[in-house]
Amino acid sequence: MALILPVEDKMPAWGSDCFIAPNCTIAGDVIMGDGCSIWFNAVLRGDVNSIRMGNKVNVQDGAVIHCTYQKTKAIIGDNVSIGHNAIVHGCTVHDNVLIGMGAIVMDNAVVHSNTIIAAGAVVLEGTVCEGGAIYAGVPARKVKDIGSNMIDGEINRIAQNYGRYARWFDAVNEAGGQPGATPVL
Repeated sequence: MALILPVEDKMPAWGSDCFIAPNCTIAGDVIMGDGCSIWFNAVLRGDVNSIRMGNKVNVQDGAVIHCTYQKTKAIIGDNVSIGHNAIVHGCTVHDNVLIGMGAIVMDNAVVHSNTIIAAGAVVLEGTVCEGGAIYAGVPARKVKDIGSNMIDGEINRIAQNYGRYARWFDAVNEAGGQPGATPVL
């Protein structure tokens, strides 16, 4: 069963049609919207500050979302995929974003809509990633603009696929939480 923990009277909450993997950890001030999926060994720690996630966010296996005490919150928009073993820390990620496997997005970074953060990229603290682009490297830099074919073919495709994968696990979807919670972004 998933480890769902309150922290200082704040209990994680999520909307309808969410998949919460049986071995993920969600603690504290975490609120997510509808159609989200939190996968195996993912950790969402809303202990030192809040995590707010929109609808159709998938946090893949081994990924971590955390914040900095009294300084940074994690705010994640709609239709966002956070790849395997990625770290999203105290930053803002707008709608329709793909954060690749093993990527790191640091405090006070902003990733605008329709953007891809490549696998293994490191988005340094305070970096602003413009919309409609791919960022790659260490530190992450814009490598090219992307068009609607890449947005549909990668960002939307992966988000839709994870919605499908989550439905395969409906039998374990009763892990707890507070269905019907409204995300506050």
